[in-house]
Amino acid sequence: MGLAKTEIFTDEQNIISLFAKAFSHPARVAILQKLFVIDTCYCGDLVSEIGLAQPTISQHLKELKQLGLIKGNVEGTSVCYCIDPEKWQEMKEVMLEFLNQDIPKPDCC
Repeated sequence: MGLAKTEIFTDEQNIISLFAKAFSHPARVAILQKLFVIDTCYCGDLVSEIGLAQPTISQHLKELKQLGLIKGNVEGTSVCYCIDPEKWQEMKEVMLEFLNQDIPKPDCC
């Protein structure tokens, strides 16, 4: 399997790519939406909420946590998750700057 060769891209390109990864699977989008709707740390059963197997949910939570978009706190025997507001704001600013670019010549092709 080939390497991603991230070192040949700018820091900005790598950051945009990492943030976009959060939205690259509908399960991660569903998890983020759930966390926004409840607007507090969520300690419930995301398996029953989302409808995927526990290992699958755990993998998506791990991805979101590695991206820094969510935080997890251990409470008793469970982990409670919430959106990291600072990282979310950073992601919004980076992605909005990228997405707000205008096409200079929309009729070029």
